[in-house]
Amino acid sequence: MTDTALAGASAPAAGLAPGLYPRLPIETYHGDRTSLSSSGARKLLPPSCPALFRHEQDNPRPRKQAFDFGNAAHRLVLGEGPDLVSIDADDWRTKAARQERDEVAAAGGLALLVAEHDQVQAMADAIRRHPVAGVLFAPGSGRPEVSVVWEDDRSGVRRRARFDWLPNPGPGRLIIPDYKTCRSAEPTALAKAVHEYGYHQQADWYRAAARAAQLGGADTAFVFVCQEKTAPYLVTVFEPDMTALRIGAAKNRRAIETYARCVETGHWPGYTDEIAYLSLPAWAEIRDTETYL
Repeated sequence: MTDTALAGASAPAAGLAPGLYPRLPIETYHGDRTSLSSSGARKLLPPSCPALFRHEQDNPRPRKQAFDFGNAAHRLVLGEGPDLVSIDADDWRTKAARQERDEVAAAGGLALLVAEHDQVQAMADAIRRHPVAGVLFAPGSGRPEVSVVWEDDRSGVRRRARFDWLPNPGPGRLIIPDYKTCRSAEPTALAKAVHEYGYHQQADWYRAAARAAQLGGADTAFVFVCQEKTAPYLVTVFEPDMTALRIGAAKNRRAIETYARCVETGHWPGYTDEIAYLSLPAWAEIRDTETYL
């Protein structure tokens, strides 16, 4: 698969063609309505449903301050993204501070309060000092924000992925890192996050993207670099185990099949199209059976 340069372009009516896109604008990537992303695949499955996926596609979410903070951290760690501008204010409650923030945004930058700016700087420093994360994201060792579009062999569904960081070709196993900020980088907490946010599905999806783009072999690794947002900004790097990856792959396959069926029929169902037959939650059933029956 060859590189395709679309810098400054908008997604064509037919969508992005299969290929490797090193300089694809983020707006073009997210604006492609003809391909399925990892986050979209997860939105198709319980506890969500196709109707919610379709609604989010038709009604993009407004930017949130939490996203701005995450984008700022990514900017400093990856070296790619909007310019960060420090605003000399304690909060956004004053009209002057909000006006400065809006002006920075209008110019394509990202405004942060002084304390937030110092915080993301400290987080980036902690990443660079980490013995594993510092190597994975070493400047010059790869390219940030590389997109891949490919067609699924089994369904014909067009899929897409955007790597936070794609390492330069070299000997040995390809290890692709993905940077995430989190409340807790403690391994038990991260295991729960894998389940809650579908990180095992993302890992399988991005490994498939690497194979489709001929970026690595079957043993390509996709690892998560998770960093706490509070001092001392601890970092944990992890890879989902093989069982988690197998489950992630099975869930992705179900999502792709669901997407293909919805596109073909034009029907995007909600949680259920039938009368649901529900039991009490298991804990409530046990408690109330003992108390009342």
